[in-house]
Amino acid sequence: MVDAAEIKEHAEVIGADGVHVGTVDRVEGNRIKLRKLDSGMGTHKAHHHFISLGLVADIEGDKVRLSANADVAVTLEEEDSGTNV
Repeated sequence: MVDAAEIKEHAEVIGADGVHVGTVDRVEGNRIKLRKLDSGMGTHKAHHHFISLGLVADIEGDKVRLSANADVAVTLEEEDSGTNV
């Protein structure tokens, strides 16, 4: 697992394929809280979503690379309650 302290606020979160997933708001516990402005689609838009730190493969400067491609990673996003989107 990566060191959560290395994840910077406003870092871009990308899938293993390099596709944008979201932008870091902050780390809360064992999850990355994504900014609500670019988080989610449709009815899941305009509120915060979370990505488990367990999905983080690497931190590359101002980018957080996930171990899953973006299209898969967005299906693994969680709501504030911890339930999947």
